[in-house]
Amino acid sequence: MKRALITGIGGQDGAYLAKLLLEQGYEVHGSSRDAQAAAFAGLAKLGIREQVKALSMAPGDFHSVLAALGEIRPHEIYNLSGQSSVGLSFEQPVATMESVLGATMNLLEAMRSLGGGMRLFSAGSGECFGETGAVPANEATPFRPHSPYAVAKSAAHWLVSNYREAYGLFACTGILFNHESPLRPERFVTQKIVQVAKRIAAGSKQKLELGNTRVVRDWGWAPEYVEAMYLMLQQDRADDYVVATGESVSLEDFIRFTFEHLGLDWKEHVVANQALLRPLDIVESRADPAKAARVLGWTARTRVRDVVARLAS
Repeated sequence: MKRALITGIGGQDGAYLAKLLLEQGYEVHGSSRDAQAAAFAGLAKLGIREQVKALSMAPGDFHSVLAALGEIRPHEIYNLSGQSSVGLSFEQPVATMESVLGATMNLLEAMRSLGGGMRLFSAGSGECFGETGAVPANEATPFRPHSPYAVAKSAAHWLVSNYREAYGLFACTGILFNHESPLRPERFVTQKIVQVAKRIAAGSKQKLELGNTRVVRDWGWAPEYVEAMYLMLQQDRADDYVVATGESVSLEDFIRFTFEHLGLDWKEHVVANQALLRPLDIVESRADPAKAARVLGWTARTRVRDVVARLAS
């Protein structure tokens, strides 16, 4: 039986990935800084909490990571931990850098120290590309990060690449564009839109307050994106892949789709709030996931209208 360790298993992707690996017959271990106190609500919602072996591990502490990997000896490691909010990274840049880059460094060093052929997937971000304009970004597109979060993810990406080339580790990065699910907390803008719209549809007088609604993004369905993560570690050679739908729409379109699904006119319920604007933002982000389709055989099956319908139903 293969063993897998998922850091950040308390998040959206961690829960769906754990479900997928259990279905593949894996023994799944999930880490939290304090496993006894962690709620693991996502695992509970998916009905798999009791099937996952939880352990306490501090990703930012090398000795904690080394001890955990030495105890479990996982065949596969999925690095999903770290501060994951672009907006919050402007308020907490140091903590964001430490949580993203420090965890990645410690996992790679522990793998190098222990040996044993462990394989690492590290969650990257389409935010690393920054402004793409109308030209979709692929694996060869230069990074131009526009936020502390994107800077941290960019640094982690190149760290993974460096350890792969310098030490021969099987380590790869999935350059993940936006992906959603009901497990997203409301601090993420898409879930905020859906939850406020549902409350308005139920009779609330609340207004949906947003910053820049003209930004363009690629939104997919999280349960499909974890399939790409899994497939990356099943290859003969480690490599990096863009994971996205290849279809981008504006946030305004996402809002319109949501309110239309609920039988509402979004213009009657949405107001601009300048306080919600980020210090620096990406206007247009587009992705080219052709390599994932060609090499992994993975393509996104759920497009943005279907994502909205699933979230709003």
